[in-house]
Amino acid sequence: MSEFDQNSKTDVVPLDGPVDDPHTSPIHQGRVRLGNAKQWFLTTLSSKNLMALTGLFLCLFLVVHLFGNLQLLLPVEVAQWQFNFYSKLLSENLFIELISYVLFASILAHILYALFITVKNRRANGKRYEYDRRGVSSNWYSRKMGLIGTIILMFLIIHLRDFWYRLKFGHLPLDKDGQEDLYTLVVTVYHSGWYVVIYVLCMAALGYHLLHGFFSAARTLGVYHPRYVNLLKTVGWVFSIGVSAVFAFIPVYIHFARF
Repeated sequence: MSEFDQNSKTDVVPLDGPVDDPHTSPIHQGRVRLGNAKQWFLTTLSSKNLMALTGLFLCLFLVVHLFGNLQLLLPVEVAQWQFNFYSKLLSENLFIELISYVLFASILAHILYALFITVKNRRANGKRYEYDRRGVSSNWYSRKMGLIGTIILMFLIIHLRDFWYRLKFGHLPLDKDGQEDLYTLVVTVYHSGWYVVIYVLCMAALGYHLLHGFFSAARTLGVYHPRYVNLLKTVGWVFSIGVSAVFAFIPVYIHFARF
């Protein structure tokens, strides 16, 4: 029987060249890549990496923000002009405007990934992400990280409402140089004793949050090596307590020294 007769009986049309595997088609490959990317974003390890990276970016912002706020400790005449000029310079800079969008996106991502990791771990084994079993026991602030994070979030909303929102959408008075007088707004807000007390308490929560986040990020990113554990502990404590303490000192100083 000839090859033509066999193909006719089986109704198979002879093909010129190899048959394409549907699993290697461009469409299928695209779907595989999309699925891999989705899986990467949804895995716990990747979520922790993004938590660590957004946390480090927010730490960098805190340092820059702190240096800007240190101008409030200058003598009144110098502090008012310099702080208002600094605020105007930031608000009119396109690069800073773009960074602000990255900042808000990082805050939102940090919150969402924290919720995602916590919910996923509770569903998996009833354990919280912040609970670290690598030592004999976890620190109390690690076990209460959900509460501490909520306190910081509430403070952040109030803080943005009192300063950023008023600067962006409010009508601030002008200083003698024609600049929006954000300095006077800050001093006026810190004149309230209860606001200063709440501010200090929230900065204490920030210190514990930074302390926990520093070591969690170090472990997640793989830099928590036993050889450098003492150095990491020193840097973590100095950074966390130092940043939160200076932030807390500024409104206390203004409250007692400027009134």
